[in-house]
Amino acid sequence: ALVFGLIMWSVIFHRKSRGVEAAKWHESLTVEVLWTVVPFIILIVLAFPATKTLIKMEDTTTDVDLTIKATGYQWMWSYDYIDYGVNFYSKLAEESNKIRQVKSGMDPYENPNYLYDVDKEVVVPVGKKVRLLTTAADVIHSWWVPELGGKKDAIPGFINEMWFTAKEEGVYRGSCAELCGKDHAFMPIVVRVVSQKEFEQWVTEQGGTLPEVESEEVVAQASH
Repeated sequence: ALVFGLIMWSVIFHRKSRGVEAAKWHESLTVEVLWTVVPFIILIVLAFPATKTLIKMEDTTTDVDLTIKATGYQWMWSYDYIDYGVNFYSKLAEESNKIRQVKSGMDPYENPNYLYDVDKEVVVPVGKKVRLLTTAADVIHSWWVPELGGKKDAIPGFINEMWFTAKEEGVYRGSCAELCGKDHAFMPIVVRVVSQKEFEQWVTEQGGTLPEVESEEVVAQASH
């Protein structure tokens, strides 16, 4: 708006019909140096925090608390909790699946999480860095949960990775973000964030095993 305002002001008040003559001047080395150097300095200054942030965004190896492998299928996800021995399939919840059927006679508006409910949720501890490995068994999918700030393609034959840390307990919903066939719209993702104690209890209930954590005393002795 400011630029267009200045342009209109110049056109109206500095037009030839008002007797205004164009200024006659040649190049200015000082001006040219300024409009080259100043933007360059600004870009350099911005590059440092931007680079630091980008490196942190892609750092999937430092201080990782939990690693989960997500595999996309037509049309569901499978999850493998590395180091915990927990794995399962997660697909559209039965109620949503019934509602979506033609002539089901059911009102989707009566289900607040229609098409965003699953039969088995991903469970992670709050405040922990979760490393997510994504791949696919058939076509390209994409794991996406907006509130967790992550979206990563799941490609057959490749393993992509990303990480997220949920700051608050609760339920976070997402879906496949890559058109993957006729039931693409029915491939939701639900992540439940719980306390560390609840997470450990959940792992035990799933028949998994908790990795052994060395005590601070053992770690201190090993470092000497």
